[in-house]
Amino acid sequence: MIDLARPVAQVAPRLLNAVLRNGDVAVRLTEVEAYDGGNDPASHAYRGLTQRNAIMFGPPGFLYVYFSYGVHWAANVVCGPDGQSAAVLLRAGEVIDGIELARSRRLSARKDRDLARGPGRLTQALGLTGEHRGADLFGDGPVSLTLATRPARGVAQGPRVGVSVAADRPWRFWLDGDPSVSPYRRSPRAPVPERS
Repeated sequence: MIDLARPVAQVAPRLLNAVLRNGDVAVRLTEVEAYDGGNDPASHAYRGLTQRNAIMFGPPGFLYVYFSYGVHWAANVVCGPDGQSAAVLLRAGEVIDGIELARSRRLSARKDRDLARGPGRLTQALGLTGEHRGADLFGDGPVSLTLATRPARGVAQGPRVGVSVAADRPWRFWLDGDPSVSPYRRSPRAPVPERS
């Protein structure tokens, strides 16, 4: 069993193959991204505690949900030691239960692999919104996280997606070859690394 109070870059790959459920829909996680609070300029908590990011400061095991770019909701698992801000963005997954309900929420998805392929699609398929911010993932509510008993095999690691700072930090983890993993797109605002 994984200890969510460990450093975020250690927790993130261990969330692969975990199952996030909201009521009748469940998603097996296939892609995640780590954000390390005050040590990470791409994190919502980099500049300190605010009303928006307070849940990121712990304790671990809760859901941090925010509205991204005014377009969609994004969900994160709070981790790291209590009092320190860290969270793992849930980037993609495979719907393994409640597929008909997920399809009804994601009418634009052409294939089932696309139902939760990307952070906004994942929250939409699960029906997660700002109402779920602060949900106890190990309590008795409708939102729950079942951790994988063993580390996933075939884990790939690389730069994060859609951030303009610290984009090259290799804190995006995914199951290599899984069709539900979202395609990598470097942020157009991210600086291009210098060539040597």
